Amino acid sequence: MKIFHLIPADKTVLRLAFPAIASNITVPLLGLCDTAITGHLGSETYLAAVAAGGTIFNVILWLCGFLRMGTTGLTAEAFGSKTAGLVNIIFWRAIGLATLLGLIVITLRNPLLDIFLSIISPGYDVAHAASEYFLICVWGIPPLLITLSINGWFIGMQDTVRPMVISISMNLLNVAASVIAVYGLDSGFAGVAYGTLAANWTGLILSTFIVATYSKRVSLKPNMGTIIHNGGFGKFFKVSSDLFLRSACIMGVSLSVTAIGARMGDLTMAVNTIMLQFFLFFSYFMDGFSFAGEALIGKSSGAKDFTGLRFMSRRLLIWSGIMAILFLIVYFCGSGTITALLTDVESVRNEVSGMSPFLWLLPPVAVWAFIYDGFFIGLTATRRMFITTLIAIMTFGLIVTVGMEIHPFETYPAFGNRLLWVAFLSFLAVRGVGLAIQFPRMVNNMEETKKFTNFA
Repeated sequence: MKIFHLIPADKTVLRLAFPAIASNITVPLLGLCDTAITGHLGSETYLAAVAAGGTIFNVILWLCGFLRMGTTGLTAEAFGSKTAGLVNIIFWRAIGLATLLGLIVITLRNPLLDIFLSIISPGYDVAHAASEYFLICVWGIPPLLITLSINGWFIGMQDTVRPMVISISMNLLNVAASVIAVYGLDSGFAGVAYGTLAANWTGLILSTFIVATYSKRVSLKPNMGTIIHNGGFGKFFKVSSDLFLRSACIMGVSLSVTAIGARMGDLTMAVNTIMLQFFLFFSYFMDGFSFAGEALIGKSSGAKDFTGLRFMSRRLLIWSGIMAILFLIVYFCGSGTITALLTDVESVRNEVSGMSPFLWLLPPVAVWAFIYDGFFIGLTATRRMFITTLIAIMTFGLIVTVGMEIHPFETYPAFGNRLLWVAFLSFLAVRGVGLAIQFPRMVNNMEETKKFTNFA
């Protein structure tokens, strides 16, 4: 007797989610390999420089994440509506915006570097090496942003396999190119950066080839007159700007957790570094279902199939709940073992053990923020996402501020770090619950608008 029977909708969800998860879990492999290569160059300066330079690179990439998300939502909506040529227009608008942003970053690379180094404030040697690393890697940002947009477009077209192939290939190429540059060409520390640069440009070439083969099924011929004058630019830039601001808010909270933890001492900072790995590991899996939500909800929305939209959202929520329960069990039973794999420092292990309840709460609290983000991106309801995130960030700030008034975090780090994680979980909860409350009403309003339009 079958305990759990997969219906066609479940198979569709998993078909989209699993390739996205597979591409996500290669991300830590890349970071691990870069760290391992740099760690054998004979100086701790290089390790610190990769961390600093990589942070600058990742912040820029994170802030430009709207290229992927916005393109996915708009493409999925166009795909569902079956509007001739619209998916082609969105594709080229996304490519154009990615190219423009890439060129802006290259043009402003030196001022951006100065700003970030002033914020990070590394020592002279680390700053010099980090500058070398970033000023090489920055030339790979345009192809990386274009590839990001292409991946978003494919997801919107209900295809996560091609983005998986592109992402995994780029990460493996990055590792191979860095090894060859450092050890084969004897280029030293700069070889790690050249490896990243080579992988980004090779990834764009691979993406272009995949798009060319795909264009036999979907017309992707650029028509500048149609792309520029066909309307829809307002929505395109509104979605992009909302997602940019939302990403900036989320990044602000993430950086605040790290910065406030650092003020409470090296031990607290180390503990939070380990705990955030638990959050990141969960996010690699949940992002897969979020991507599936973006594609499927967007498709149903574009087709004005609100019955299908509600049904698919329920299946996505069920799968998200299953993932949250599985991770809750793993973290409840194995958080100590996982922590031991991440560090052998006894004081850090003991402190993380004392913070275990926060690790257990992470999956059931964070899951709603992930999956409803996918729903709202699919509906291109990005302004609501941004406003909800603003409310969540104010909740985070209020809890931290009140906590500091009660006990200065630097004086009472044990109390301070627990309150910091209460604030972080509250931030996630407000985002998820806030979007969950709005979702049914918004779908009902969209359906009523459709009925009124049809009647008129």
